Amino acid sequence: MSSGGRGSALAQPLQSPSAGRVAALLGLVVLGVVVGVAGALVQAGWFPGGLLLALAGAAGLFLGGARAVLSRSGAVAPAFGWVVAVIFLTASRPEGDFLFGAGVGSYLFLLGGMALAVICATMGLGRQPHADGARLGK
Repeated sequence: MSSGGRGSALAQPLQSPSAGRVAALLGLVVLGVVVGVAGALVQAGWFPGGLLLALAGAAGLFLGGARAVLSRSGAVAPAFGWVVAVIFLTASRPEGDFLFGAGVGSYLFLLGGMALAVICATMGLGRQPHADGARLGK
């Protein structure tokens, strides 16, 4: 299986990403932060429905990012922003204030969101051979 006579895709030299790809990934990181903060507020407001809504929004962003960028990095970038925002919101302040309570919903949001990030990054599009080189007898 060759890709255009140049050998395997894994044997090709690494190239730096384009400016558009870097901008898209940075935008996905910012969207991950926004979805993490919004999910943290929504999941505590309406317990069963808010938790499902927050996790569905996170999963949609992770999988949509992978589809938009056409690589797994599109799922990893918003997942990174989501995790950073959620971990930052779980830390308590010196005054004793915190956003997350020690309830079942908070733990389900944290662990469920991390599991969704791993699942969506795994399901993301990997490197695939071009359609021309994948068929025999051409």
